[in-house]
Amino acid sequence: MTSPATKRRTVLFAAAALTTGCGSDGGGDGGTSTGAPATPSGPAATATESAPAATESAPAATSTTGGAGPALAKTSDIPVGGGTVFSAEKVVVTQPEAGEFKAFSAVCTHQGCLVNKVADGTIDCPCHGSKYRIADGSVAAGPAPRPLPAEQIIVSGETITLA
Repeated sequence: MTSPATKRRTVLFAAAALTTGCGSDGGGDGGTSTGAPATPSGPAATATESAPAATESAPAATSTTGGAGPALAKTSDIPVGGGTVFSAEKVVVTQPEAGEFKAFSAVCTHQGCLVNKVADGTIDCPCHGSKYRIADGSVAAGPAPRPLPAEQIIVSGETITLA
């Protein structure tokens, strides 16, 4: 027989798991997200806040002849000196210089909101004003404590896919 305390812990654990999500799935629009951000809470949020800083050991883009998954965009869809947020995939792709494509996590390192736009050379988070540089994901304006982690993409001809 299960004690009332065990049932309560199970319910509390399930409720905590449901409330630790953050950001918006963007409604599958494939573009920038303007949905209301959520703030993580509970044990998962604490683990996220104490994660080590991302390293720059791997390139953000790889050029090859084959794709690994469904196409994110065409290279012509990513503006030079700007970028596009793919909220459903939680990734932002930038083109700091003509022909140079980079990809980063679209999850802000401050409190886990999704970034929602790329403007004036930065990737911007709507929650608390954090801004990241499009060239390397480094913090341009706080309160973000760490750079955006690099994501792997494959540029094949005119097509950009997640690696």
